Amino acid sequence: TSGCARRTTGAPAQAMVSVGKCKCDEGWFGDACQYPAHCDLTKKKSNQMCKNSQDVICSNAGTCHCGRCKCDNPDGNGLVYGKFCECDDRECIDDETEEMCGGHGKCYCGNCYCEAGWHGDKCEFQCDITPWESKRRCTSPDGQICSNRGTCVCGECSCHDVDPTGDWGDIHGDTCECDERDCRAVYDRYSDDFCSGHGQCNCGRCDCKVGWYGKKCEHPRSCPLSAEESIRRCQGSSDLPCSGRGKCECGKCTCYPPGDSRVYGKTCECDGRRCEGLDGTVCGGHGTCSCGRCVCERGWFGTLCQHPRKCNMTEEQSKSLCESADGILCSGKGSCHCGKCICSAEEWYISGELCDCDDRDCDKHDGLICTGNGICSCGSCECWRGWNGNACEIWLGTDYP
Repeated sequence: TSGCARRTTGAPAQAMVSVGKCKCDEGWFGDACQYPAHCDLTKKKSNQMCKNSQDVICSNAGTCHCGRCKCDNPDGNGLVYGKFCECDDRECIDDETEEMCGGHGKCYCGNCYCEAGWHGDKCEFQCDITPWESKRRCTSPDGQICSNRGTCVCGECSCHDVDPTGDWGDIHGDTCECDERDCRAVYDRYSDDFCSGHGQCNCGRCDCKVGWYGKKCEHPRSCPLSAEESIRRCQGSSDLPCSGRGKCECGKCTCYPPGDSRVYGKTCECDGRRCEGLDGTVCGGHGTCSCGRCVCERGWFGTLCQHPRKCNMTEEQSKSLCESADGILCSGKGSCHCGKCICSAEEWYISGELCDCDDRDCDKHDGLICTGNGICSCGSCECWRGWNGNACEIWLGTDYP
């Protein structure tokens, strides 16, 4: 036949190439001459070989020929393909522009993978933030994008493992930092064997029940105390065992985070982090910290020794800095001193530069605002290093007792 002078590398042994098309040897057919005209398989055996993981023959997108799927391609564009015809790239075509992934991405097996700055099923939406800002928002505490377990889309992480019911999958978190698989004694995504049945999984780390220890709570710990007596000793005069900042085991507290000398005491009652401002300065640089409370130097006062007793401003100048937009002094919930508002101590939850914030709006966990692991800043939790979550309830450190 004219043009069939050689066999191309990689072409089936039963094919010769002519002007970009295969001319099949006798007894074979198909675009690549992959289907035998005579089949030695029974129809049942052939169909069994053509079934996908859902036991559907050729994904209902093709026909089975001797154990191989021949995908339907009425337009001749080859957009339906795969061993079981499971890939349909027609799903990537934008209805309006009729372009593949709107011209802003690549299609793979019916799914669009968008270029930076674009998102949507067909890459039809442009992000309203810069690629740099998107990357910043998706960066996990370990410095990875979505913890290397997800895809960053316009500043939000889409984790690779999302439960189809809409609940958390095994991988979750704002930056996919939590991997519940690490809590399973033997990994099986359909089992509930978390922490060997002796603890609670907290962002991929096991928080063991009293009497158990180990990475997966697999080791029993002998203790002569009853569970009630153990908790009573850990609680002391606090409302919670270990003041909500530690782990109680056999009547003794191990304070979180491990190795941080700022949290200490028999019941973890002393938290030196409470003496620090958001910038990390202890007692505003004008005092010393004693068991989580600032002892101010002479001439300074305030919970963080942030207010000088002497003032070089006139009363008018001071008041002008304390007035809100509506002209009310410190929102009517505090007093003005040297241009700064001192919020009413009787209403502990009032905060903010103009006493305009309500710290009761901050999330709680175990009855504690920001779980005791962060500062409530104008209604939102600012977590200390090593903690994450809306209520700073998730410990992300590498060491965990």
